[in-house]
Amino acid sequence: MPEPHVNAFAPRRTPTRRGPDPKQERSVLTRLRVLRGAAELFTERGYRQTSVKDVADRVEMTKGAVYFHYPTKEALALAIVDEHYARWPKILDEVNKEGLGPVDTAARMLERAAVAFQDDVIVQAGARLQLERPQIDAELPTPYVDWISLLESLLVSAREAGELRPGVDPGPAARSLVSAFFGSQHVSDVLSGRADVVRRWRDLGDLLFRAIRAD
Repeated sequence: MPEPHVNAFAPRRTPTRRGPDPKQERSVLTRLRVLRGAAELFTERGYRQTSVKDVADRVEMTKGAVYFHYPTKEALALAIVDEHYARWPKILDEVNKEGLGPVDTAARMLERAAVAFQDDVIVQAGARLQLERPQIDAELPTPYVDWISLLESLLVSAREAGELRPGVDPGPAARSLVSAFFGSQHVSDVLSGRADVVRRWRDLGDLLFRAIRAD
C-alpha cells in the first residue's frame, strides 16, 4: 500500500516583520504566554475588537513588552495562524505511527482535528482569524487546501488498497469531507462555542465514512 502523503501540510511562514528571534528559554516562554493571551482574545472578541493593549492587560505585561516580541497586531495574528497550521503535521506524524490503513488514517486525522478545535485555543483563534482575513492587513495562507490534498492522497491509496467503495472518486470525496468537517466545526462554534464539536463530527463523520468505505 502506498505511503500516505505525509508532506501535505506545507510549512507556513507568512511574510511579516517580527520581533527578535528568541534565544533564551525565558524569552520563548514569554512569547508563548503573549501568543496564548492573544489567541484567547481573538477567539472571544475577534481581530478588530482586540487591541495590543488588551493583549498586554490579559497577560499582565506592558504594551512595550508585547511589542518587543510582536511588533504589530498583524504579527501577533500571523504568528497564531502559523501555530494553527503547525498543529496538523504534528498530529499527522502521531497518527501515521498508529499504522492504520488509509481510510482509517483519514478518519483518525479528522477525529484528532475535532479534539483540537474543541480544546486548543490556538487552533480556535487561527480558524477565526482566517474567517476575518479581510480585516487583517497581511497575507494569510489559503485555508483548507492542505486538508484536501492530504485526504485526497489518502483516499487514492485507499482505492488502490480496495478500501474505497466502488465508484467513489477520491477528489470529490476529499473535498466533501473537508467541507463537512469545517462546516461542522463552524456550526458547533456558533451554537455551543465548540463544546460539542467532537460529538457533532463523530455523528457526521460516521455517516460520511460509511458512505465511502468499501463493504
